[in-house]
Amino acid sequence: MNKLNNIIFPIVLFILVGCSKSTSLTKQEAATEQRIDSIMFQMTLEEKVGQMAQYTIDVIGQSAGMGNTVEPFQFDKARLDTVLRQFKAGSILNTTNNKAQTPETWAYIVKTIQETAIQETGIPVIYGIDAIHGATYTVGATFFPQQIGMAATFNTALMEEGSRISAYEARASNLPWSFAPVLDLGRDARWPRLWETFGEDAYLAAKMGVASVRGFQGDDFNKVDKNHVAVSLKHFMGYGVPVSGKDRTPAIITESDLREKHFEPFRQAVEAGALSIMVNSGIVNNISTHADKRLLTDWLKKDMNYDGVLVTDWNDVENLFLRDHIAGNFKEAVMLSINTGIDMVMVPYRMDFCESLIELVNEGKVDEKRIDDAVRRVLRLKFRLGLFEHPYWTVNEYPDFGSPAHEAAAKLAADESITLLKNENNILPLKQGARILVAGPNANSMRTLNGGWSYSWQGEKTELFAAEYNTILEALKNKFGKSNVKYAAGVEYKMNGQYYEENMPEISKAIVAASGVDYIVLCVGENTYCETPGNLDELSLSENQLSLAKALQKTGKPVILVLNEGRPRIIRTIEPDSKAILQTYLPGNYGADALADILAGDVNPSGRLPYTYPKYEQGLITYDHKPGQNMEGKMEGAYDYGAQTSVQYPFGFGLSYTTFEYSDFTIDKKEFTSGDTIRINVDIKNTGSISGKEAVMLYSRDLMASLSPDIRRLRAFEKISLNPGETKTVSLMIPADNLAYVNEKGKWVLEAGEFMLQTGNLTEKIVCKENKIWVTPNK
Repeated sequence: MNKLNNIIFPIVLFILVGCSKSTSLTKQEAATEQRIDSIMFQMTLEEKVGQMAQYTIDVIGQSAGMGNTVEPFQFDKARLDTVLRQFKAGSILNTTNNKAQTPETWAYIVKTIQETAIQETGIPVIYGIDAIHGATYTVGATFFPQQIGMAATFNTALMEEGSRISAYEARASNLPWSFAPVLDLGRDARWPRLWETFGEDAYLAAKMGVASVRGFQGDDFNKVDKNHVAVSLKHFMGYGVPVSGKDRTPAIITESDLREKHFEPFRQAVEAGALSIMVNSGIVNNISTHADKRLLTDWLKKDMNYDGVLVTDWNDVENLFLRDHIAGNFKEAVMLSINTGIDMVMVPYRMDFCESLIELVNEGKVDEKRIDDAVRRVLRLKFRLGLFEHPYWTVNEYPDFGSPAHEAAAKLAADESITLLKNENNILPLKQGARILVAGPNANSMRTLNGGWSYSWQGEKTELFAAEYNTILEALKNKFGKSNVKYAAGVEYKMNGQYYEENMPEISKAIVAASGVDYIVLCVGENTYCETPGNLDELSLSENQLSLAKALQKTGKPVILVLNEGRPRIIRTIEPDSKAILQTYLPGNYGADALADILAGDVNPSGRLPYTYPKYEQGLITYDHKPGQNMEGKMEGAYDYGAQTSVQYPFGFGLSYTTFEYSDFTIDKKEFTSGDTIRINVDIKNTGSISGKEAVMLYSRDLMASLSPDIRRLRAFEKISLNPGETKTVSLMIPADNLAYVNEKGKWVLEAGEFMLQTGNLTEKIVCKENKIWVTPNK
């Protein structure tokens, strides 16, 4: 193949129609595709297969040491040559030594990789990273709340800005491809990746996901500028509802829920221009997703005409035979996944991938047309990112990296995410001069504030990099005065052990420390974990933490319970005697400052729960359940069973230091048909004495349907800010087709009949006048 001079050429600016695009090509798009044709015409089969391979950075080098410092990176030249010259790999991922690197180190790493790759093939490598709540693996990057906290803001503008900043700082690190956002639905509180999601609702996940895509990729996803990166939606799809609650285990999902709920966030993000998608590691309805041609090729590539890249998750091709036993060996697993529609394989260590795929093509078991399709998609992604023009760049091109403006945006996101769940007798905010005992295992840890995907995979190295930020203890000392704040943990995590391990409790010391204080701020929850290591067998808060809470409550001092957790741990036995409860989720490096401002009344809390907080482990339920899952009272007759499910707090719940009144709920169309748009107006008044923010939510309920309808569904929301006494009219739009559901045959249906709309405590009925059944897979 001709090398650098024939392939790296001044690229004429082009505009592609998009990732989900029409079959006709624009003139500019056709010109670009011809350039891809020109490259592919010169490529050997070995070079094509190489573009489909993604190796982890540790295969080609490592930092000089394994200690708790940032060491210089050293390439293993022989391995670098093997991966980039012999295998001609198209992509590298991950950080070295499971540790964040400086922007300068990243620049050196990526420049060396690109120079080697381009010298060999003329084609730049695309480097991928898990930039989950910031540039995860870059020292000095701005860390936002994790996705579950961003969902709690119910503020798409904040989500877009957070993703924009994360993209900018990833680019500053020479990392143009982010494995984010996560669009799995977090509908099972047991699942260890719930905190990576936007919660349990498909509409909220879709809207926040689209905002994130816009923030990461910018306005033109066909020509991503130097301040933005490509996204990789994950994990397509159904990953978040395993039957066991444990990571990477099988899910059973009805055909209706699969398309109506799990597919919808991905569909909307694809239409917004998402450039790549990562595939679910698990099994859905007995089919390994990496071998599910219906979902990958039919639903995405054919039905949506998707022209982006489908990439596997970590080692998941190998899992088809080692774990799932649907292939006899690695080579057969490669055949299955590529024929299913996979375009790039996250190998990440196997040296026999390229050889295996080449053999499969030569044996006629994988059509070279399938290889060409995959390679075209990979090259198209690299063109869209401008990597042929600028395969690497310098740190000084990004002067706003870690800037005060970026920090302020992260602090604002933390402010709006923290959710006030209880405030008995308006005990909050606390008065200045209050004497406070800070206790609990989450009180003095930056690690627990950030969670996993923070400087390292499991987040265990956070303290090494985040010393400049404030723990909850430090933030409260800064806010209320060092002399007014005492500290006795009572319970501490075993930081060198498993996430659930704790040291021998010292509850008596905390009880002694409670003397002479006015309030106890008890910080409980979870230590950090990520993916499968975060699996659990018991959803309740740990016995040590429950014992600490009960002991401190018996002192008679008011206990303000601060939850700092990735998933909702059951607090049923300590909730009644807690005077106030705040959910911080995983708020990032500025979470403690946000919490201190809320406790002091400098910030009015406005977060809302993006999931249903369970009260019992055997009572897990989502807000959009079926009527029969939570019936009031009992049935009449001999078999008088009921089906009541108690929850601790419902989806969308959250308190404020002020009050809001809803009035003048009006609807422009009381009768509608498919294709209409329904406008809803409602007046919101701040009836309290301080300014506040309100997430105005609009729900619908289908009062009767051919399939038992969900009890209610979120259809629109808007976050507003109101001064005391101020009234605003909020207008929300519902496309009538959004009231359709997917029937047992997998078809979208809008049925004639009554619907109830609700916002705040106000309800109105509307009527659909005629049925519609879609003949297309999507509305």
